[in-house]
Amino acid sequence: MIIKKQREAFSMLTAIFVMLIMASVGAFIMNLAGKMTQVTTQQYQREQAVLLAKSYTELAIMAVMSNDRNGTGECISDITGVIGPTGASTDGTGYKVETRISFIGSASDIASCADTREHDNPNTASSTELNIIVDVYVRYKDINSLNPSTSPWTSYHKRTLQKI
Repeated sequence: MIIKKQREAFSMLTAIFVMLIMASVGAFIMNLAGKMTQVTTQQYQREQAVLLAKSYTELAIMAVMSNDRNGTGECISDITGVIGPTGASTDGTGYKVETRISFIGSASDIASCADTREHDNPNTASSTELNIIVDVYVRYKDINSLNPSTSPWTSYHKRTLQKI
């Protein structure tokens, strides 16, 4: 009878030990899954910022190329945008994009844009050569934080030199 009770006690200790090991493994897996989700979300947000910067760079180039700088056309020097739900610019659930365009060339090439950000190019071989520098800043907040509206902004910057 004593041997049977010892076997039952040993079986109960073994079951408790196995349950503790299984709970530890389960907690480890849940922790690892949470970290993987967080890293994946951060990678996704960064890739979105890179793609937005590329898109706004192309938009800026197209806007400058289609603008009449030599006539009465207005100079395009800034392009801004907010991508995301309504209020994304204040609560941090979307992306803020700021594009700044600087012109490189002689004043006659830049014409109506001469009063904006201008870099003189004295080595210009012809008077029709124009280059632009496009700086795109994409800002976003980490959506994994408990309160995105109070978390710091993360910025991605892309600079492009384009011959027009």
